[in-house]
Amino acid sequence: MSMAAGEYVSVHSQADTERADLALERAELKADAKGEHKELTAIYVSRGLDASLAKQVAEQLMAHDAIGAHARDELGIIEAFRARPIQAALASASSFAVGAAMPLLVTATVPPAVLIPLVSGTSLLFLAILGGLAARAGGAGMAMGAMRVAFWGALAMAVTAGVGSLFGTIL
Repeated sequence: MSMAAGEYVSVHSQADTERADLALERAELKADAKGEHKELTAIYVSRGLDASLAKQVAEQLMAHDAIGAHARDELGIIEAFRARPIQAALASASSFAVGAAMPLLVTATVPPAVLIPLVSGTSLLFLAILGGLAARAGGAGMAMGAMRVAFWGALAMAVTAGVGSLFGTIL
């Protein structure tokens, strides 16, 4: 729940920022449509269109959906990638549950004498596997994804163990 709540709050803040940006853009469109048209035209010119075509594209897009054109091309807000706090929270909670499965399984099956090294080792192995799979799903190199996740996971474990040792909770 903590992971889901943190993700929800974080992504909801992003959604709030998007809504505020869109509200400001609506106000600017209402107050100065010509200036906003010039701004959109300049964006298209900077992307490589000649001035007359850029003006024509801006006119047509603003006639069709002015706020949509400005959201996408000025603010970089694309509907398919808008912040979705509930979806992010559910994804975070389910990812955490799947990631916790391996250490829980090890904890339930190994003798207490080898618990800490085996939970740490299998957790890092599982992190590396999941990092590689996530990288592959995203079209990146599996080895680099696996190493990155394993490195940061190991660092997080080491820092946590160090702090626990400082406070006498880890022997």
